[in-house]
Amino acid sequence: MTANDYILETSGLTKEFAGFVAVDNVNLRVRRGTIHALIGPNGAGKTTCFNLLTKFLIPSRGHIAFNGKDITGTRPADIANLGLVRSFQISAVFPHLTGLENVRVALQRRHGSSFDFWRSKSVLDVFNDRARQLLDDVGLSDFAETTALEMPYGRKRALEIATTLALDPEMLLLDEPMAGMGHEDIDKIAALIKRVSANRTILMVEHNLNVVSDLSDAITVLTRGRVLAEGNYQELTNDQRVKEAYLGAAHA
Repeated sequence: MTANDYILETSGLTKEFAGFVAVDNVNLRVRRGTIHALIGPNGAGKTTCFNLLTKFLIPSRGHIAFNGKDITGTRPADIANLGLVRSFQISAVFPHLTGLENVRVALQRRHGSSFDFWRSKSVLDVFNDRARQLLDDVGLSDFAETTALEMPYGRKRALEIATTLALDPEMLLLDEPMAGMGHEDIDKIAALIKRVSANRTILMVEHNLNVVSDLSDAITVLTRGRVLAEGNYQELTNDQRVKEAYLGAAHA
């Protein structure tokens, strides 16, 4: 296996807050073209790790590389332009815009024309075909003219993924994509994640272990800010350390 097989790597990644170590010397390697899950009990440092990867937090120590390029000092917007894009835990769409309008705004950003938002409708129409295609990709063709505010929760999360895909990411970071969902929505979003992973890499934080077992090629378990174990789901369910720290408690 060569270094080129890994799209995202961290070395000694550490984040301290006033003496409290939230992420402690994390070495993470995500293989290109896989779905990689980051799991662990509450307070394990998963979301802090995500914030470090996308530069919403600055590491206290350590390095981050994306496609072999050191991005430790790179700004969040520039990281997105490199192809590493994050979808947030809380749905981040414009509530009073329609599904089509939300995706068009994201497409404008991708094409560097963010101020076209305030210009005539005809300027935006050039994005319509691609926006409708993205809505169709996430199963929202019937919601193109529905405002995000009116959409069921699961559909709103699908719309968020569509707006993220509009940025044409090579790697997608999903922060608890199933949070707050019922079984039906979970099944739909899990199927959607599987579909959109066909030509990109996904790193996700997820508490739902059924989803993790069904979707993930590899799993990293964090506890108290450190990597406890790595492997596939079957390997980790047989790891006594993981049972004690996380899986055992979750199934108790």
